[in-house]
Amino acid sequence: MTPLHLRGPAPPTVTHPRRALLAGSAGNFVEWYEFGVYGCFATVIAARFFTPDTATGPAGAGPLLATYASFAVAFFFRPVGALLFGRLGDRVGRRPTLILVVCLMTAATTLIGLLPTRATAGELAPWLLTLLRALQGLSAGGEFGGAVALMTESAPPGRRGRHGAWQSFTVALGLLAGAGTAAAIAGVLTPPALYEWGWRIPFLLALPLGAVALWLRTGLTEPAGALRLEGLPGATPETPPARPAPDPGTVGAGPVAPTPPATARTVLLGIGRIMGWSAAGYTFLVVLPSYLQATLGASFQEALIATAVANLGFAAAILPAGILSDRVGRRPVMLCGALCVTLLALPLLHLLQDPAASAPAKAAGLLGAGAAVGLLAGPGPAMLAEMFPASVRCTGLGLAYALANAVFSGCAGLVVTALIAATGNTDVPAHYAAGACALSAVALASLRPDDHLRPLR
Repeated sequence: MTPLHLRGPAPPTVTHPRRALLAGSAGNFVEWYEFGVYGCFATVIAARFFTPDTATGPAGAGPLLATYASFAVAFFFRPVGALLFGRLGDRVGRRPTLILVVCLMTAATTLIGLLPTRATAGELAPWLLTLLRALQGLSAGGEFGGAVALMTESAPPGRRGRHGAWQSFTVALGLLAGAGTAAAIAGVLTPPALYEWGWRIPFLLALPLGAVALWLRTGLTEPAGALRLEGLPGATPETPPARPAPDPGTVGAGPVAPTPPATARTVLLGIGRIMGWSAAGYTFLVVLPSYLQATLGASFQEALIATAVANLGFAAAILPAGILSDRVGRRPVMLCGALCVTLLALPLLHLLQDPAASAPAKAAGLLGAGAAVGLLAGPGPAMLAEMFPASVRCTGLGLAYALANAVFSGCAGLVVTALIAATGNTDVPAHYAAGACALSAVALASLRPDDHLRPLR
């Protein structure tokens, strides 16, 4: 038996892939639950925080634009969070970073539910709301990179697409939970009660949800690939990671560490590949409720039901798309989704605008729109993870995702609402989503057909 003082360091305890999947997904669920709630209650928040007098009904276009501006603020803080927490995740580790971001997100979301409205705090109320939205943006920026790195690095061989798809699947679950909670509260409470205090309930529910996510993440260990490359405790330099052949579409393909310019170029390419996912996702899954109310005259409950149907189609397509991408590659699956949105966005919107169209036909159209976005979202996380080596993976994929969302998602409600008000053209959402997906298809065409077979670097 080897004496204790001559023994080397104990091998690291590796988190089971299922535990890593749950821990990474739980924080995503909390984050997107809150974003779904905020999108569903945009008209209520506009009335409570951005209307000078006490309001008990939907606000006009001006306050709604201010609400979407506050919504966009969170997205523009995402790149800052991706850079800050991404470097922390690449240098210190995935686990402590993921614990920190879920605590920050939970605290900020809960505080929104406790904020005084403009009727109580005056001009201070919208500024406090915007500050909390900025904190949410910081935490959300760090959430994606750390969670996707954790899930893909912990995935068994040949299952990165499946594991990465869980990140997107919990986005869908979070949005569905947010829409479902909003619909339930709106169905139970009278409109005055909803506008007075009922809107606070979904935000306060983030506290127990965040506590569960925190519990799951405290039991994590670092993925083995990240330990080897970053020199963290438990590193095993005797077993260096396998390196694929050089690929001009990714950084760090060779033994030399990636340079900042090379990483920046890959981030820009990643933005191009997911801009359609960002724009179409927020147009059809988040902005839809207020669009249907403000433009087509739908009731609050009708708009929420339509959003829930679109999100059901989104959720149903994500995991099959991720699994399929492990078999046939990321490129054909994601290109199919981008082209579907490009070709079908305008016919879908005309279907929703047609008063003679039947409810089942509209529901089928919404399911199809959600499913097309799911074809992009399922393979998307694994595709981004495969573009960056472990030493910059959290930062690189987090920045690509955060910047794409800041420009094409965070501004979706603001841009669509402003353009409709300025032009009177109710087809703006379809043109916005289709245009972004057309450009994204060009970038997706540059994906290598065997990226899903190559080991992470």
